[in-house]
Amino acid sequence: MTLLIAALGVLGVASSGPLIAGTLGATSVTALAIAFWRNAIGAVVMATPVAIREPKAFGRITRREFGWSTVAAVALAFHFACFITALQLTSVAAATALVCLQSAWIAVFQLFRGTRHRWPVLVGLGIAFGGVVAITGFDMGSSPEALLGDLLALAGGALAGLYTLAGGKARQTMGTGTYTTLCYGMCAAIVAVLALFSAQPLTGFDAGGWLGIIAITVCAQLVGHTAFNHLLATMSPLLVSMIILLEIPGAAILAAIFLAETLPAGTYAGLALILVGLAVVVAGQRRGRPEADGPQADRREAELGTD
Repeated sequence: MTLLIAALGVLGVASSGPLIAGTLGATSVTALAIAFWRNAIGAVVMATPVAIREPKAFGRITRREFGWSTVAAVALAFHFACFITALQLTSVAAATALVCLQSAWIAVFQLFRGTRHRWPVLVGLGIAFGGVVAITGFDMGSSPEALLGDLLALAGGALAGLYTLAGGKARQTMGTGTYTTLCYGMCAAIVAVLALFSAQPLTGFDAGGWLGIIAITVCAQLVGHTAFNHLLATMSPLLVSMIILLEIPGAAILAAIFLAETLPAGTYAGLALILVGLAVVVAGQRRGRPEADGPQADRREAELGTD
């Protein structure tokens, strides 16, 4: 059963990029509409059990919890805006790999905050960002649009790292249902404002467009991320983090099969470097964490899931 749940989780998050790219390419759905509806629907789904089991939970949210949740929501909203737009400009494989650098960005943010990482983490960062140079270098020679897409995906990964760090602060005292409802709800509201200013419609799509939105929400948001959060209760955070990295080759394979996406050999080499580098970073961070942090802190930092 655990292997089945893990497989569903990998398939769910890996399908995010191909599903978004396919929906954007074949329908009139806008990038911000996808971001809005997956968060709005996610907020409603997560709020329902909380409202039934603990209806007063939302009234007990403190100013500190609300503040960190707001930071997470803002980062998540701009993350989605960057990542989904990137999928219109560059390849699914490149965008997914670059946005998955959030673990590396977290390590970089921690460096600026004075954290001293063990040498494997620094080596992993070097390998991962070497992969970034390889991918963006090949895309620079391909088209300005592809390079812009790479830069947006890279920014999306940094925003995802900020979202994870802020969410970890909020989750110190908040339950999963309460936090995700608040964060997803505020994220949807922020995206709605962005859509208003950028004149991107959130409604009025054909049946195929709505089907794509539902598929993205169910596969990536509800099945993929829910599966990984469930695995955290039965598997070590290190193993779960490693499994999540399968999103990179998974998205590349799905894009090749269903979108007929082909890439230069150098881009595939860049994907491999990012995958290896992130694996080294994740393993190095887990080994280097003091025992005093405890399993809860370990679990909070491992709770990824943005795409």
